[in-house]
Amino acid sequence: MTIQTRLKEKNMTIYRLSKASRVPYATLNDICNGKVRLEKCSAETIYRIAHALEIPMEDLLAPCFLMRSSFENFKSAVCHRVKESGDIAFLLHTLESDEIRTYYARKWYPECLYLLAMVDYLSRENQIPVDTEYDDLRVLRLEKPVYPASIRAIAAAANSDAALKEAEQAAIPEFSRFNIMESEVRNVI
Repeated sequence: MTIQTRLKEKNMTIYRLSKASRVPYATLNDICNGKVRLEKCSAETIYRIAHALEIPMEDLLAPCFLMRSSFENFKSAVCHRVKESGDIAFLLHTLESDEIRTYYARKWYPECLYLLAMVDYLSRENQIPVDTEYDDLRVLRLEKPVYPASIRAIAAAANSDAALKEAEQAAIPEFSRFNIMESEVRNVI
């Protein structure tokens, strides 16, 4: 949660936060305007801000450490999690943790839809009814097709779209409906 978000929720100004936290207005203004990184502030400053905003320090700092990896790394990590935990354990963890909604809220749409596609694919593979919790997201589709890096490299090297067209034909239906051309999620090394 960002300071600005919490200020809006509490209908509070930076000036009022400064008074409540005893953190100088100039410091808070610089943090809120991106001139000073919150994670570089002293623990005391972070504590005072969090206490005045009535949130845990961890919640205040969480956005500072949230980093998005490449989509290829994300896909690989998901496939490895499926392989290591097994289909059912993966499904249970993903649905219970609500990761899909978390990615959607962050506007990380490729990650959100990839994870939803994996849930739907594994549900079909294991003959488990699809969870209707995400029906509102199932109507979404990425604007442009997303191909695996290896397929993009082959297409670029051959200076031809043949590999892309082949990938579209081979894509798993649960993934292709979101415009993600994924054909292999099981054989990860």
